[in-house]
Amino acid sequence: MTAMKLHGDTLSPFVRMCLVTAHEVGLGTKIQRDISRVDPTTVNAGLAAVSPVGKVPVLVTDHNHPLYDSRVIIEYLCHVSGNKTLIPDDGVKRFRVLTLAALGQAIAEAGVAWRYETAVRPQGLQWREWMDRQRLRVAAEFDDIEKNWIKDLAEVTAGTIAVAVALSYIDFRIPDWQWRTDRPKLQAFHDAFSDRPSMQATALKAA
Repeated sequence: MTAMKLHGDTLSPFVRMCLVTAHEVGLGTKIQRDISRVDPTTVNAGLAAVSPVGKVPVLVTDHNHPLYDSRVIIEYLCHVSGNKTLIPDDGVKRFRVLTLAALGQAIAEAGVAWRYETAVRPQGLQWREWMDRQRLRVAAEFDDIEKNWIKDLAEVTAGTIAVAVALSYIDFRIPDWQWRTDRPKLQAFHDAFSDRPSMQATALKAA
């Protein structure tokens, strides 16, 4: 298999979810990287050339086919590698995993949106009520995982990857959210999962 190319920096949790998946399914060395940054108010010419969406991540396959949205890329990596563990075929388990992955994605989406609102939007234009709603939303998501998903977090799946990466992003960008408070099981999961080689190989570093 020739190399695939993934557009996006690991500072994006969605890019990192794809890279962690690639390492978990044995494709980590098969992916080249384009880590040019994407600004929310300007067009990235290289990215626009492969995706009309203009957002990371984008994976250009070894057949030169662009795939976009992290969920599509993750499923593709599982498919092309023949991995049936991260996204199981069994219906009940499959949709349980995909729902957990959606929770992780939602945490990451809220975190990225908060980051843009507080660090990128011009001062004085922040929407406080919207920001308060994001805090309530992610708190509910953290609590739901702590209460209802701990058994599922014992396995390595697309769902646990999404949650682990999202929590790492929150630690890196928004430590004030303090998601560990009163959530010891979630903390134990994240501490253990962060030691996996796939997470270590994609560890976040300050720009």
